[in-house]
Amino acid sequence: MFENDTICGVATGLGKSAIGMIRVSGPSAISICDGIFVGKKKLSEMGTFTAAYGKVVDGDKAIDEAIMLVMKAPHTYTTEDTVEIDLHGGSYVVRRVMQLLIERGVRPAEPGEFTKRAFLGGRIDMVEAEAVMDVINAETERSLDTSVKQLSGKLSKEIRELREIILHNTAYIESALDDPENYSLDGFSEELSKELTQVKQRIERLLSTADEGRIIREGISTAIVGRPNVGKSSLLNQLLGEERAIVTEIEGTTRDTLEEYVDIGGVLLKLIDTAGIRNTEDVVEKIGVDKAREVIETADLVLLLVDGATGLEQEDRDIINNLGGKRVIALINKSDISTDAENEARAQEIRSLLAGIGIEDITIVMTSAKTGQGLDELKSQIRDMFYSDKIDYNNQIYITRARHRAGLITALEGLERVQDSIDQNMGEDFLTIDLMAAYAALGEIIGETLEDDLADKIFSDFCMGK
Repeated sequence: MFENDTICGVATGLGKSAIGMIRVSGPSAISICDGIFVGKKKLSEMGTFTAAYGKVVDGDKAIDEAIMLVMKAPHTYTTEDTVEIDLHGGSYVVRRVMQLLIERGVRPAEPGEFTKRAFLGGRIDMVEAEAVMDVINAETERSLDTSVKQLSGKLSKEIRELREIILHNTAYIESALDDPENYSLDGFSEELSKELTQVKQRIERLLSTADEGRIIREGISTAIVGRPNVGKSSLLNQLLGEERAIVTEIEGTTRDTLEEYVDIGGVLLKLIDTAGIRNTEDVVEKIGVDKAREVIETADLVLLLVDGATGLEQEDRDIINNLGGKRVIALINKSDISTDAENEARAQEIRSLLAGIGIEDITIVMTSAKTGQGLDELKSQIRDMFYSDKIDYNNQIYITRARHRAGLITALEGLERVQDSIDQNMGEDFLTIDLMAAYAALGEIIGETLEDDLADKIFSDFCMGK
């Protein structure tokens, strides 16, 4: 995977801005930048982490004033010689300097290639590399905090400690099999079983955070569902604090799903407004209804809206019957124009219907999507439903990616097979196969046993210039 050429990329956003930064990294970074820069001294004569003011030139023609920051290997982000060129932030001048670098043999970087080189240079592992992108994409304080902890190496440290325990025991078995006179396996299986119990408990503790970690990183996928004209789009607008969805008195106005993100007190919601679910002969509306049913299948949370003014109809009951196994918060909307007795009657029927499909933890909120009544209670209920008070927010290591979770599960399964072999009094040589399988699965998480094509796929998801 490692490349020895020199790469460049725009490290700031596209469009006009105060500063436009180009990052150049590789063995020829300093010498090539020397060839396009005129200042008081040559970049090659400067010390590391020093800056120079001058002009970027193409032959005798000045292109722009610039500040050149020189960083010399190995103490750089990529572990290679690196130059950062700070220009005025016009889109044309940045493109012009990029073109100048390319003409002199610098290759445009692929998405994530700077971070990939940091990984290949051994400065960061794969967990820390992924955390770089998570920091960039963080939408809430909690997701940022979790990403920064992973970037600092907390998860990597835990994985390495677990691998070290497994490797030590594997090495001892191999040594004892090769040199039984100096290494005894008497009573070893019992001691190994105790250590495996502790390792498995640590892995299970990490796995227990996977659902919450994914939600912290990606947000709570929240489907707003109900029959037509119960106030779904109005609720979306209230939660967003803006008129994002079209609201009319005409049934079937929403024909497709509408997705928006909103930060509610540190909780990231991925809100999905769906078409009103009903039987319809309208071809376009039917497509929207089918999409709404698909959204329900994959949602972390379903906000079920019922019209408090008219009460439940058969369409409401049909929708509820398809919510089995989901986390549901029922909202009795328009409760401000119905009586308390009517609202309680609606609530009782909803509880009965949800209990009938196996949902026992039932939350019902009286709301008005028009006035905002009940929104504070709704936000509080969502937070309580997904974020456990039992987890120490400040010290907890979270598993935020499906790839990490899969590696931990594979490792745990390997250790379970080792325990089964011990229980069946199988020879120690059989144990090493599954011990090393668990070791390799954990290594894949931090990138020490990662296949090249998977690493390439991970870095291809990064933004340009990073």
